[in-house]
Amino acid sequence: MTVAVTYRWHLRQLMAAKDMFATTDLVPLLADRGVVLSREQVYRLVVGTPERLNLVTLAALCDILGATPADLIEVVAEQRQLKKVAGAGTVASPPGRRPRRARVVTDD
Repeated sequence: MTVAVTYRWHLRQLMAAKDMFATTDLVPLLADRGVVLSREQVYRLVVGTPERLNLVTLAALCDILGATPADLIEVVAEQRQLKKVAGAGTVASPPGRRPRRARVVTDD
């Protein structure tokens, strides 16, 4: 068994709880806190799940929404069983063929 760890991003839900439905509402609020992002960057931050996030941006979002990082990011760990593959760990050669040793030729 292996554990796959991922996360869920709840920025859009927290914005809706504060009656903020337009992503552009965040741009001036972030700028007031020293985080200057374009409208497009804020849109991607709201509608997508960021892979990387600046801690200053995270702190600003928490301040704006009156939330904690745990409210924004939900960690999800799932148990997964690895599938066994026949012959795993070995490289199969085509039937009837064997690898041939390489020859090193030098120019004399």
